[in-house]
Amino acid sequence: MQQRYLGRTGLRVSRLGLGTLTWGRDTDEHEAREQLVAFTEAGGTLVDTAAGYGEGAAEELLGSLLGDVVRRDDVVIATKAGISRGRGQRTTDASRGYLLSTLDTSLRRLGVDHVDLWQVHTWVDDTPLEETLSALDYAVSSGRASYVGVSNYRGWQSAQAATWQRAVPGRATLASTQVEYSLVNRRVEAEVLPAAAALGLGVLPWSPLGRGVLTGKYRHGTPADSRAASPHFSGFVGAYLDDRTGRVVEAVVRAAEGLDWSPLEVALTWVRDRPGVTAPIVGARTAAQLRGSLTVEDCELPAQIVAALDDVSRDTTR
Repeated sequence: MQQRYLGRTGLRVSRLGLGTLTWGRDTDEHEAREQLVAFTEAGGTLVDTAAGYGEGAAEELLGSLLGDVVRRDDVVIATKAGISRGRGQRTTDASRGYLLSTLDTSLRRLGVDHVDLWQVHTWVDDTPLEETLSALDYAVSSGRASYVGVSNYRGWQSAQAATWQRAVPGRATLASTQVEYSLVNRRVEAEVLPAAAALGLGVLPWSPLGRGVLTGKYRHGTPADSRAASPHFSGFVGAYLDDRTGRVVEAVVRAAEGLDWSPLEVALTWVRDRPGVTAPIVGARTAAQLRGSLTVEDCELPAQIVAALDDVSRDTTR
């Protein structure tokens, strides 16, 4: 798998990342092990997780596989802090104390002394930005993280954070921003991507398959084993089961038929090769699903197909 630099840093990562959102909950130890084996054997290095995934279960599962399935130095570990879902309620906290405490807990779960990329999981209005960013500075200066980034920040938020970190020598400059980006959600093209390009941030798209709908699996209903049928993700996926998204999905399916590809390969290749993108983060429930994504390494969309997909998905930039 080809490697790319993460923004304007010297950190090289595979141009496809492995997401672990379902690990420890919908994805058991056996499937997680098979995913990690398949991913690394294909040349993948970037593995993305978060303290809030399964309330730490994803980190614990990944940690149990490090040193067993893969060597620590063979993967780029990225994790996030700032969102938790204790007692079924989503809470956010970007205070310095909470972030650093969460990072220490993440390191224990993962069984490592540092992570390669540590990200603030979300913007929090009630916390001064400079306080949040001071946690990133300390994480790097103390050796707990090699690089830092943000996640789910809007364009102006990304620009403000990145500019603040560049304003004074010695602060930890931001390496990346992780945002939702796919053919059915192109809103980040308006402000986030230009901000990232101007300030040297690598872009890590999450849900590059439009929460799964771009695979075409929901064209004729909701499969019983799909995320939309899961109590954890039914609302998450259901937001994209509308007529506008349906038109984009049909265009992806037609392109796939013409190329003799899968719809997944078309949609994932499109976002992987967008300007500014470093690596889409692909989360799969099973190893079989993940293997379907790894085939994109050999895929390159013809220019006329890219233009057609750009046209049919244009209103998803709003």
